[in-house]
Amino acid sequence: MLTHVVLFKFKPETTAAQAVELETRLKGLPALIAEIREFRVGADVVRSERSFDLALVSAFDDLAAMQRYQVHPAHQEVVALVKACCGGVVAVDFSE
Repeated sequence: MLTHVVLFKFKPETTAAQAVELETRLKGLPALIAEIREFRVGADVVRSERSFDLALVSAFDDLAAMQRYQVHPAHQEVVALVKACCGGVVAVDFSE
């Protein structure tokens, strides 16, 4: 199992509507991409100075499955939205 964790930091000019759209579009990916085994998305509730705004925790059978997810057209559409409204994105991928 490969776990994929992504944290998103919105640009200052990102609107609440754009933030909701990104979260909604991310939550829709499991219905479109068969490689996804687990998928959780949520907005930060603490809002501390060090917090990111949105988190994604997902799981895939292996690295090859995650790589197929990454190039899937539905994922690429969300990536375009991320680029439009996020100023920072960090990720970590680990095997369990």
